Amino acid sequence: MTDLLLSPLSWLLLGGLAAFLLRRRGARVAGVAIALCSTVLMTPLGANVLVRLVESRVPVGPCNAPPDAPIVVLGAGVDHQPRDGKDIGVLSSASLRRLVAGVQLWHQHPQARFFVLGASPFEVPESDLYADLAERLGVPAASITRESTSTTTWENAQHLAALLPPRPIRLVTSALHAPRAALAFRAAGFQPCLATSGSDYLGPGEAGYFVPRTSALRKADAAIHEIVGDIVYRWRARGAMSGAEG
Repeated sequence: MTDLLLSPLSWLLLGGLAAFLLRRRGARVAGVAIALCSTVLMTPLGANVLVRLVESRVPVGPCNAPPDAPIVVLGAGVDHQPRDGKDIGVLSSASLRRLVAGVQLWHQHPQARFFVLGASPFEVPESDLYADLAERLGVPAASITRESTSTTTWENAQHLAALLPPRPIRLVTSALHAPRAALAFRAAGFQPCLATSGSDYLGPGEAGYFVPRTSALRKADAAIHEIVGDIVYRWRARGAMSGAEG
């Protein structure tokens, strides 16, 4: 329900209805303005402006974490229900990118522990799928630790804190998700060094960049989710700090 309310498509429909049904001139003008802004956000131009706004907050530069800093990979879901813990074909493309980026990082720091986090709406936890793929890509099973109960990024951080004392970590996720993830893990006491699996930003290109597309709508939905989630996590982090001080 929340994702529906945060979608430009929903705003477009509400703005259009307001412009059509309401009689007051001011309300109709506001409805038209909302509909137009929503339409722009459903173009690659608008969606990528939102993405750049979020991704610009990812620090640029070398990671100062020690060589043995744990590598923590955050998942991004599955496309459909897995048959078992080895059914890695169900992993979403974003999950695959994050896992591969984490494995590449582990090969640079093979002394580090490799953490895969996440439950699932299905019987098989996502962390089982990530662990299986990591093993296939060369990470020894003895180096892998699974956390299979968390369902949100905030829970990822809090549940990891039950397994690992607060310390520097290498946090692997997408650039779009990285700012919110860093907030959650800092609130849990960690010192995350961000290792992103890639950017969702796509610069101007063909004329279709200015035309609404379903792919742009999905990207705008994701960026708005991160912007709102960032606000919520900042509020949660302040509450956690206040509770610790009290």
